[in-house]
Amino acid sequence: MKTTTFFRKIFSPMLWLNLLAMACVTVALCFGVKYGIDFYTHHGEKIRVPNIRNKSFADAEKILDNSGLEIAISDTGYVRALPPDCILEQSIVPGTVVKSGRVVYVVINASSTPTLTIPDVIDNSSYREARAKLEAMGFKVGEPQYVNGEKDWVYGIKVKDKLVGNGQKVSIDALLVIQVGDGLRGLDDSVYYTAPVYEYTDEDTEYRPQTQSEEPEETVEEEPLEDDFEPVPETDDFEPVPEEEP
Repeated sequence: MKTTTFFRKIFSPMLWLNLLAMACVTVALCFGVKYGIDFYTHHGEKIRVPNIRNKSFADAEKILDNSGLEIAISDTGYVRALPPDCILEQSIVPGTVVKSGRVVYVVINASSTPTLTIPDVIDNSSYREARAKLEAMGFKVGEPQYVNGEKDWVYGIKVKDKLVGNGQKVSIDALLVIQVGDGLRGLDDSVYYTAPVYEYTDEDTEYRPQTQSEEPEETVEEEPLEDDFEPVPETDDFEPVPEEEP
């Protein structure tokens, strides 16, 4: 290649226009990435999370929406003193600095009293075990009611004087009364046993039971049987056998 041809291509306007276009695209990409990331991550935004506890769900949703935040329900609870749909807890502590678009998860108050299932404790555990399990689940347990039966054994559970069974759902505010055995036998369960008196009869040669309440039959004394044994008279003809000499 001649020197004149080489310099002619280097100083060609088309080549410099292509280089300028590449430089512009590179600069544009750098600025685009920088400002695009800042826009996507909300760089520089500072939003303080408002306190929405004890507010209704509708009011809390409006407050967070005006702040650029979102709200979502994560669970429900129950507090008797608060109205239904009231915010009990929020996932982000009030006053925390976040960026717009952040989701705040809340726990709302249930509209009805929650229920719990009675565990398998009736006729299957002692009073101490049953009471500990029920209280650990959140039930309210009152004073026990003692009934006739094995001591400290659970025979039933009452709610408002009505028996409930294992697996039955009961309100968490209900007072449970556990029926416990007192270890004593009641008068209705007592058993009186009378030992029978046996009488021998000659007719069937068997023993016939006779209770003490029956009057005994009169017995007739039998005359003693005569002995027909005749003594053998002694005789003098008996001769002793002589002993053999060794």
